[in-house]
Amino acid sequence: MKQKKAYKYRIYPTPQQECMLVRTFGCCRFVYNWALRERTDAYFQRGERLSYEGTAHRLTALKQQADHTWLGEVSSVPLQQALRHLDRAFRNFFEGRAAYPTFHQKHGEQAATYASTAFKWDGKSLVLAKMTEPLDIRWSRRLPDGCQPTSVTVTKDSAGRYFVSILVEEDLEHLPAVEQRVGLDLGLKSMVITSDGQIYGNPKFFAKEEKKLARAQRRLSKKQKGSKNGAKARRKVARIHVRIADRRRDYQHQLSTKLIRENQTICVESLQVKNMVKNHQLAKAISDVGWGEFVRQLEYKARWYGRQLVKIDKFYPSSKRCFDCGHLLETLSLGIRQWTCPACGVVHDRDVNAARNILAAGQAVTACGEMVRPGRAKASTGTSQ
Repeated sequence: MKQKKAYKYRIYPTPQQECMLVRTFGCCRFVYNWALRERTDAYFQRGERLSYEGTAHRLTALKQQADHTWLGEVSSVPLQQALRHLDRAFRNFFEGRAAYPTFHQKHGEQAATYASTAFKWDGKSLVLAKMTEPLDIRWSRRLPDGCQPTSVTVTKDSAGRYFVSILVEEDLEHLPAVEQRVGLDLGLKSMVITSDGQIYGNPKFFAKEEKKLARAQRRLSKKQKGSKNGAKARRKVARIHVRIADRRRDYQHQLSTKLIRENQTICVESLQVKNMVKNHQLAKAISDVGWGEFVRQLEYKARWYGRQLVKIDKFYPSSKRCFDCGHLLETLSLGIRQWTCPACGVVHDRDVNAARNILAAGQAVTACGEMVRPGRAKASTGTSQ
């Protein structure tokens, strides 16, 4: 089955390439923010809805103005892609998947997307528009043989590192079917507890770097804004942040890949992380563990490799229900890690019991279409139904 898959690599641009990339990033950021302002003002001031085509026509006129001729010094393709990204952000907002689009910041992550007409790929080297030399790419893994990139995205993170993401269409073979099924309970003390009793710990990457990060942020706060020392201090803070994010992402990828390879069906709760972080006592720990990104990785990897991911309703009482007899407790505080069922007398580990209930509820959904709560439980699979 053809699937779009992105391969990300570290790149080391030459000074000339870096200069062109920085200018392209700046132009893309300006066009995105300009189009966002145009669409916002058109709707709230004149009641007019601008589409991608409308902003594209206005961009052509903008580039012809004397004070915006510098927009023509970079490739026009990334600028058009910036308008497409804004259009997708508005669609996500109107369909309830995201908040209202916000302006891009100069000191945040920068990105520029090149369509197939704006780069040259000969199977070994990549040359972007307005450049003469190929990028110095560190090939940490091979691209699939015979795959032609459909788009290329160059990014610069807040720590000053450059990356290129190459999007290709690849024939992904489904993994051999297995009989194993597993339920996952997501927690803070341990990141994942499975229905068969396996525990995958929470490394707490942010907590380990918190003191170092706080010290670096205090030093940054004392620097004069716009100074060179301020820029150095900002990069030190950014390097700590990206190290935390890289380590967390690597751990999530390793764990999600392991679970996908070993299990045919994976059942997990549908957690509303955005609402959960409103609890100020647990917000930092919830953000550190990264439940949302972990479930997202499980979802697309299940689609790629022919596995099934079943999401159970967030209100399903998995921790308070006895797996052996079905008795439901009225209350169960977070501090209680083990409890004895008053109906059958079985002693339960809170997390393992929850994982077993999640697996049972997921199997009910997949086997006979039973809904744990009407209209809420759903299954996503890598195979067509």
